[in-house]
Amino acid sequence: MERRRFTREFKLEAVKLVTERGVTIAQAARDLDISGQVLRRWVKEFDSDQQQAFPGHGQQKADQAEITRLRREVAKLKAERDILKRMARPVRKGVFLMA
Repeated sequence: MERRRFTREFKLEAVKLVTERGVTIAQAARDLDISGQVLRRWVKEFDSDQQQAFPGHGQQKADQAEITRLRREVAKLKAERDILKRMARPVRKGVFLMA
């Protein structure tokens, strides 16, 4: 079974059902044919940061984008370090030792 994907607008409307119209999470989940646990997570995410909630396909929150950038940079620096380590090993009989 393929995972269902919901648009930001759908999530916002689902959250508004609960927060503004006073519909219970269980009832709204049944009406929208989604899990109550999923709707509860959406409400929690919306409450924590309304502007950054549900960033969408491929759009990350600013802190997540920074973490991703830093992880890439660390991987690049480790690769460069490993290359330098290999090049600094002593040369035996004119051949570099490659590990």
